[in-house]
Amino acid sequence: MPVSGEAAQAAPRDATVLHSLDGGVSWITLNRPEAMNAVTWDQRERIIALLTDASADPAVRAVVLTATGRGFCAGADLRGAPTQARERVPGDVSRTIRLGAQRLIAAVLDCEKPVIAAVNGTAAGIGAHLAFACDLVLAADTAKFIEVFVRRGLVPDGGGAYLLPRLVGPQRAKELMFFGDALTAADAERMGLVNRTVPGGELEALTKEWAGRLSSGPTRALALTKQLVNASLDGDRAAAFAAEAAAQEINMTTRDADEGVASFVERRPPTYEGR
Repeated sequence: MPVSGEAAQAAPRDATVLHSLDGGVSWITLNRPEAMNAVTWDQRERIIALLTDASADPAVRAVVLTATGRGFCAGADLRGAPTQARERVPGDVSRTIRLGAQRLIAAVLDCEKPVIAAVNGTAAGIGAHLAFACDLVLAADTAKFIEVFVRRGLVPDGGGAYLLPRLVGPQRAKELMFFGDALTAADAERMGLVNRTVPGGELEALTKEWAGRLSSGPTRALALTKQLVNASLDGDRAAAFAAEAAAQEINMTTRDADEGVASFVERRPPTYEGR
């Protein structure tokens, strides 16, 4: 998948997260194939920074999260985390989770551009949640999703108990989290966790197609739509209706909204600029 000269010439620290901007699409690629792309502290911070930059950069109109090798992300790799000199005290674990895994998932959910996960292989633990937090999920048919926490005697973190019930309902979410069984890409698609499953050789082409469609769309309208859908699961109807009306009010101040209406009246395809 696209990798710019910036990524090819990056410092070793940045080489574990490749980045390129191609046709308005920000490609963020985990690049530790020897570790099945288990995400380190440095990688997490780099991904968060790139997602934050994407929100503010008008040149970025869509984001893709993917990985090299056989794994999408095998979970968290804490070996690269800053060491703690003192003895652990109550509050340290929850603080680590809030400032770590939860910040990563929140960065995806809060990104103002649509984010596609192109899942090339196994997504386990926080890696699965990283994919599920994305707006659209495409997967190779060899990919697997694993709620691995129970296998280690842990409570799911990184937003798992928030994301899964909203995607598949509480009963399915409990099944996945209680047993920790590997879920095939085809089963994940049937459950609604994945939008499309394709042979591995076709994943890049489909990702480019979907990302291209998003990057040529009305960027601000897509951002507001993402915000509305995400917020709708947490509020009541009155709040959702009020948010919808406010979002449309904001959207109607954009050039793309004017262009969309004008193109309809003039019976021609719209040309959106992302502004």
